[in-house]
Amino acid sequence: MRSTLAVITGASRGIGAAIALAAEDDGARVAVCNRAASAFGRQLTADLARPESWTMFDEWLQELVDELMPERLVFVHNAATLTPMGFAGEVDADGYRSNVLLNSAAPQVLGDAVVRLARETDTPTVIIQLSSGAGKTPYPGWSSYCAAKAAVDMWVRAVGAEQSTRGDLVRAIAVGPGVVATAMQAEIRASDASAFPQVDKFRDLHDNEQLADPDIVGGRIWALASSTDWDNGAVLDLRDVG
Repeated sequence: MRSTLAVITGASRGIGAAIALAAEDDGARVAVCNRAASAFGRQLTADLARPESWTMFDEWLQELVDELMPERLVFVHNAATLTPMGFAGEVDADGYRSNVLLNSAAPQVLGDAVVRLARETDTPTVIIQLSSGAGKTPYPGWSSYCAAKAAVDMWVRAVGAEQSTRGDLVRAIAVGPGVVATAMQAEIRASDASAFPQVDKFRDLHDNEQLADPDIVGGRIWALASSTDWDNGAVLDLRDVG
């Protein structure tokens, strides 16, 4: 039976895993792309910080769509990293390059592949890119991450404007999930103030129990895929979504 195909990156844990579970519960067929194997049946094991993995993803996605012929495709790009935290020019150069490739380049390249396939197969498609307040506010120690999230937001705005002129077969949205109880947040709290001067802010959020539940956040993000309450190219903060 044809249905919705949900393709999610970075779904081995945290928000990505929660989105995948919400999609399964909603009856979608779920496929995930992770660096390590996960509990989901259809998966591509790939490190999206490596450019050769982008071609692998493209081919894998085409095979999925050819096989399943979904009525609708939802692509959620969640994979991201903060590593290495520290000031530009003071962290490991190879690590910084990997951060830029995963956080800045991969969302655009994979998003382009999804748009291209959607139009080639005439498949109604929703693209959800994970955004962050770091794309709007500079955080010393997160230069590559901040720049990447700003790029994600603008990519979504531009692609949304483009697709609006093509009949909205593809709809794109960027969603900032807020501060969520994930492994990334634990990594932030464990960082040194010399690398990330605002670490105490995030420790206080944790100590005051102000981190959102990833399962709730994942379910709310998945619900946006079926919503008509946002414009093509919208950039949203989930905390402001009713």
